[in-house]
Amino acid sequence: MASFRKKCYDECNKGGDTMLKITFMGAGSTVFAKNVLGDTMCSEALRECEIALYDIDAKRLEESALVLESINRQQGGKTSIRSYLGVPNRKEALRGARFVINAIQVGGYDPCTIIDFEVPKKYGLRQTIADTLGIGGIMRTLRTIPVLDDFARDMEEVCPDAWFLNYTNPMAMLSGYMQRYTGVKTVGLCHSVQVCSDHLLKALGMEDKIEGRRELIAGINHMGWLLEIYDRDGNDLYPEIRRRAKEKNLEKHNDMVRYDYIDKLGYYCTESSEHNAEYNMFYIKNKYPELIDRFNIPLDEYPRRCVDQIERWEKQREELMNGGNVEHTRSREYASRIMEAVVTDQPYQIGGNVLNQGLIDNLPADACVEVPCLVNGMGVNPCHVGRLPVQLAAMNMLNINVQLLTIEAAVTRKREHIYQAAMLDPHTASELSIDDIRRMVDDLIEAHGDWLPKYR
Repeated sequence: MASFRKKCYDECNKGGDTMLKITFMGAGSTVFAKNVLGDTMCSEALRECEIALYDIDAKRLEESALVLESINRQQGGKTSIRSYLGVPNRKEALRGARFVINAIQVGGYDPCTIIDFEVPKKYGLRQTIADTLGIGGIMRTLRTIPVLDDFARDMEEVCPDAWFLNYTNPMAMLSGYMQRYTGVKTVGLCHSVQVCSDHLLKALGMEDKIEGRRELIAGINHMGWLLEIYDRDGNDLYPEIRRRAKEKNLEKHNDMVRYDYIDKLGYYCTESSEHNAEYNMFYIKNKYPELIDRFNIPLDEYPRRCVDQIERWEKQREELMNGGNVEHTRSREYASRIMEAVVTDQPYQIGGNVLNQGLIDNLPADACVEVPCLVNGMGVNPCHVGRLPVQLAAMNMLNINVQLLTIEAAVTRKREHIYQAAMLDPHTASELSIDDIRRMVDDLIEAHGDWLPKYR
């Protein structure tokens, strides 16, 4: 066993004195590139590396390079940063990479996100975020998978041993596609796991329980469940959490949907209430408009965020163009910790999105699940969780049904599977008839035009 482990570790770390190469796909996502790659430059084990920035937008690519060069100077200038623009340079950006970080957004805010919100509104279907599930998540998946498929073919040719660290939403659908239909080693990453219980305990006035706590989180992306949580002395914190959460929900606040989960389902989940409001059939209903106010649900939240982010970036860009420095402190994002653990063989635990190969017993094997994973020199090693409480597995299945059908549509290019995915989406189906769902899908496909492949 020891010799086998050494062989696997040597294979993972082969390359001798070759400089570690990290490729960032979608580097025009400047703020996110700053966080993840800035973290890399803060790591002693990673900072002497080559970073390849890839994007199809020349202006955004240049801006990201300026930001990262500023951080690099402050960290001693040990990182080599190179930019690669457009599809003709994609293979060179990927060639020899040990890690590939993905943060692309196909179609961007304008036109595609606007289309994802405005066309459904004509049918009376309202959304909050629309990047993970619902009709918005379905369409985002369908325009992104063909691009990821191109990435995968290139990676299999020029960096076949690289790890693909996917941050792009819809996380479960995109990561699940890569894990099932390509030969690329893929793990999906989201920051909601590592901040879940922190946020909850602070909001409930239980800050003194944060340090030394132990917890178990598992489920699917954006609907992973805080299954167990204990303080440093081994005391179960859930009875007090349930009591305080029910009391807090008597008054309006920004996390009311998740606190209602605690009351009705018994458990808290990883992603915000504005996300989870549209992952089910309970809270956004034309027949009961008072629920929007009662649970403080921010409809059209994501478009507002996009506009705000664009405005904030323009101000920051102006400062940088005038010689300003970019400060960076290592964040809680997983990417640099994963790369560090693989390179150094020093174990680190994450919540990762991986294929459900015997991990959660009462969810399908084809599902992409979010479970604890141990990362070391042998890569990302998922942990067996067992069975979820039946009501939590049922909630996850509402999402998994849509995820699997959307992946099927992307693979087969059959329009019928897009209809079926939308028909089985809990929020969409609770608001629209089957006929309207099909018409809405047709309108969305037409509106997206060349952003989507042809469906028969």
